[in-house]
Amino acid sequence: MFDLQKILNEEGINIPSTSDGGYKVKCRECQPPHNERDRPLSVTIDHEGIRWLCHHCDRRGGRRKDFGSFLRTKPKPTYNKPQISEKSPTDKMYEFFKSRGISRSTVDGLKIKSDKNMIAFNYFDSDGSVANVKFRGNKKTFVQTPGTKQILYNYDNIYKSEEVIFVEGEMDVCALYECGFTNVTSLPGGAPKEFKGDDKDKRFFPLENSPLPDTTKIILFTDNDEPGKALHKELLHRFGRDLCWFVKVPEGVKDANDVLQKHGKQTLIDLIKDAEPYPVEGLFTVNDYTNDVLDLYDGNYEKPLSCGIDCIDNIYQIMPGTFQVVTGVPNHGKSLLLDQILLNMARDHGWKFCLFSPEHSVSMHIRRLVQMHLHQSFDPGFTNRMSKEELIKGMDFINKHFYFIETKDHVPDIDLLLKIGKQAIYKFGCKAMILDPFNEISSVRSQNQREDEWIRDFISKCKRFARTHNIVFYVVAHPTKMPRETNGKYQIPDSYSISGSAHWSNLSDVIITVYRDFEDNTTQLITRKIREQDLYGKIGSAYLKYDITKRSFVESIVQPTDNADADVPSGTNYIELYD
Repeated sequence: MFDLQKILNEEGINIPSTSDGGYKVKCRECQPPHNERDRPLSVTIDHEGIRWLCHHCDRRGGRRKDFGSFLRTKPKPTYNKPQISEKSPTDKMYEFFKSRGISRSTVDGLKIKSDKNMIAFNYFDSDGSVANVKFRGNKKTFVQTPGTKQILYNYDNIYKSEEVIFVEGEMDVCALYECGFTNVTSLPGGAPKEFKGDDKDKRFFPLENSPLPDTTKIILFTDNDEPGKALHKELLHRFGRDLCWFVKVPEGVKDANDVLQKHGKQTLIDLIKDAEPYPVEGLFTVNDYTNDVLDLYDGNYEKPLSCGIDCIDNIYQIMPGTFQVVTGVPNHGKSLLLDQILLNMARDHGWKFCLFSPEHSVSMHIRRLVQMHLHQSFDPGFTNRMSKEELIKGMDFINKHFYFIETKDHVPDIDLLLKIGKQAIYKFGCKAMILDPFNEISSVRSQNQREDEWIRDFISKCKRFARTHNIVFYVVAHPTKMPRETNGKYQIPDSYSISGSAHWSNLSDVIITVYRDFEDNTTQLITRKIREQDLYGKIGSAYLKYDITKRSFVESIVQPTDNADADVPSGTNYIELYD
């Protein structure tokens, strides 16, 4: 008769339901001690019956509904029972342990015996039975009884411990036992020559045969040599960083027993008490930033740089490692003003730039940059038109400082642009990346992803990129359709006017609004957000005009009109600009 629940009980298989389907659960035979969440046993229930397979220990079996068994359960392994001696250690053996700083009481407490003039380290299982005996002879030779169950040394004292200390050999176990630490263990096979991270390495099977279900803290104290470092990595690989702590081994000592002999019990006790958590990736403490904070206090940090326009410097300077957004009504001079700032940075600080600006051809963009750099007209009809020799000289300057991304056959996504930008940073030393405008980037998103979620992810990628590579990341982003005032002028966009999402305002380091008044031909630069005010800027405004003959921004004192933004503080300096 097919009794599913009885079969499950007999096999020690716990599943949430007995309905047909597939289940992943813990394996009674081998549940890996290093990962409590691991569910290596696959269980399948269908019209034929039940089948199970452990992907960790290869335990497998099943029962048919119509008759008998199929895929018989893998039998439990059988082990040879070691022949142990009940002889107490000889006086000579006690003297040997004493020379290593280990007392008679520790030797007796660990039930170390004598056998044919060899030291017999007994390996006791959780039920107190002897599973293995490891013999140490003269000249540090080791022998184990073949075919015995491989378990951890001192397992009978640690299998229910919340904290376990891992060392490299039985003598190190003795050293810590001598200091009062009974929760200490080692592998019978010692340390490997090198780290492999192979989960099928037989050297580490004792970990599977010696589960530690209650352990929440593992202190790694392996030998201070290459095999010891390899063992450290292997144990870390199996137990995980979140569970592991490590001991800082003093200079000039090899292992725990060496510490005991050279520095005494108290030093060894202190080393265990002072064990440190293994660093968790992405998690830091104040100590990790001490030098950085002291540098901030002493003024030893990267300073913001002038953008080359004096009155703008009062409210805005260039700070590497930031994500910055430039917004404004279309045709109000956003890109032109940004180009002027980039040219000033190239001239004054030698900066190089990587640009993606597909609204104009690269040739036309170079034309504009050369005009602004030379303060001369490119086109005929102007008295200050540049000569061809001057043009070539100007293009040489642009060539040294500007790199252009162009994708003619498709609209690139942000991942492609960042990939190209990374190469520009590493190969050519670019200090800033410019995406102008944002809506020229592919915005393909997953089926269930909202636009604001995609924009959030976009900004996060760009911010991480800027901070990782310590560059300025500029994005020109258009506002939503702006209403007009009763006088016919557009309202001045604020940080929440940027199209698509409030994430622009919330996540950006800097937001700049550019607004042009066509009646008096002034352009207002407004800093809407400066994340670190007083470090590289503050909230405020500057007024600018554009000198059409010089093709550049020039400084001039003007008075704000009635359309001046309410954010403008009293006493603001002004510059004359264009479009």
